[in-house]
Amino acid sequence: MEEVAERRGARPLAFLGDSQRRARILTFAAFALILLVLIVFEGLHDVLQTSINGLSLGAIYALGAVGLTLVYGILKLVNFAQGDMLAFGGYIAYLANVTWGLPFAVAAILAMVFVALIGVVYERGLLGPMRERGAGILQLLLISIGVAFILRAIITFIWSTNFKQLDVNRTGTKEILGLSIGDTQLMVIVVGVSVLVAVGLLLRYTLLGKRMRALSDNLDLAETSGINTRQVILITWIFAGALAGLAGVMAGAITDLKPEYGFALLLPIFAAVVLGGIGDAFGALFGGLLLGVVIELSTLVIDPKWKVTIGFAVLILVLIIRPQGLLGKARTV
Repeated sequence: MEEVAERRGARPLAFLGDSQRRARILTFAAFALILLVLIVFEGLHDVLQTSINGLSLGAIYALGAVGLTLVYGILKLVNFAQGDMLAFGGYIAYLANVTWGLPFAVAAILAMVFVALIGVVYERGLLGPMRERGAGILQLLLISIGVAFILRAIITFIWSTNFKQLDVNRTGTKEILGLSIGDTQLMVIVVGVSVLVAVGLLLRYTLLGKRMRALSDNLDLAETSGINTRQVILITWIFAGALAGLAGVMAGAITDLKPEYGFALLLPIFAAVVLGGIGDAFGALFGGLLLGVVIELSTLVIDPKWKVTIGFAVLILVLIIRPQGLLGKARTV
């Protein structure tokens, strides 16, 4: 009887696994079909050229999304201040790169360090004490929204609402296999993907990464097993801040800086997190890159001003097929 019960209990799980694989295969097959149709009607060159543009945009989405999902995975907090932390990083880079005349690479590092410090103050000064007082998710969400408005107000007060530009070469291009790619776009892709791969390897193979994943699975159990959860949470915020700062710098390198541009990027970053699987850093990486490519490919057939709408339409379709995201795992009670 026990063996029969075990077999009966295993069938739903096996079926669930099969349905997940089918949903994932169906999603990727649909994407491949769309690519094939675009290649037939628009040409391979135009599709590849547009995909390169999408990769630079996707790298920015992915940098912001990984930081956002790391915080959510451990604290179950949706950080609405992530976009404005990102924008703050862009303006710190402007201060160092344009006002002080420092090299772009140095400005990017300073931006990452400064926004990481914002993350530390955010956690130690606001979120940590509020959690110790028993604050719930709603209160923490309201705090994150308040911090977002404060950061945006500081940016506006210091740098005004006028557009700013970083001192980067936006006109230089390179030819690679017959495809034209801007020097700045190439830098964004290489830096963004390299940093994301490094973060992925850290999460997968280092002791710190294992502790972060342990907190993501069960924070209380991780604490009882001897992990210094307070320290790991703080390090998570440092990572999230540094990635947000770098994303802001990369975004500022390919577009103009304005106080609201962090909020404009926040919604696609949320979409990338959900698309890849909420709380999954690797899913956020993949979701960001995929979303950037899809958004740019849509410009081959529609007016570019509607491209973000197409990205969210794809997100909705994917979630209808696979609610937990492309790489997310189904949750059971």
